[in-house]
Amino acid sequence: MLRITDVVKNLLIINVIVFFAVRYLLPFPGIERFFVLVFPGHAYPDLQSGIIYTFEPVQIVTHMFMHGDERHLLFNMLGLFFLGPMVESVLGARRFFTLYILSGFFATFLHMVFVQGGMVVGASGAIYGVLAAFATMFPNVELMLMFIPVPVKAKYMALGLLAIGVYLGFTGSSDGIAHLAHVGGAIMGFLLVRLWRMQNLR
Repeated sequence: MLRITDVVKNLLIINVIVFFAVRYLLPFPGIERFFVLVFPGHAYPDLQSGIIYTFEPVQIVTHMFMHGDERHLLFNMLGLFFLGPMVESVLGARRFFTLYILSGFFATFLHMVFVQGGMVVGASGAIYGVLAAFATMFPNVELMLMFIPVPVKAKYMALGLLAIGVYLGFTGSSDGIAHLAHVGGAIMGFLLVRLWRMQNLR
């Protein structure tokens, strides 16, 4: 098993610390509104706390390190833990971090362009960028979805998840998941690997 790499390790630590600090530890009422990205010009009141969620520039970065709940955090961090080290070991720390951040940014951008409303939180866009990068670099490496012990080549898994994201994103799925953000992150991960000419390594 490939050892955990430096950037992946630090991203795991940051995501976990931010989630538990914001959700449970920091004694500042309403601090969560600075960690959830709100579509500019929109406002969403929290009836329980009386806090109104509105756009703040810092949310562009901070929302990528916060999650909706423990399950959301767990699944994203598992994806980063299992896929990230192999991608980082080939790209190097600087390129891997660039891919992670730009995938997160483009994920949010695509979601905002097409959805134009709501709130976004989580590292899913960045994780999909890592997934797409993995599948582009190592298309024939076999992966297994959690709870489904059937090996699938990375390229087919990525394409399948991307197709699901496109379908649910454009059919107006009301499951509370930013599917087009996943698509945006995957697009950026794919494009960066192609730009760096690191595709089809295995």
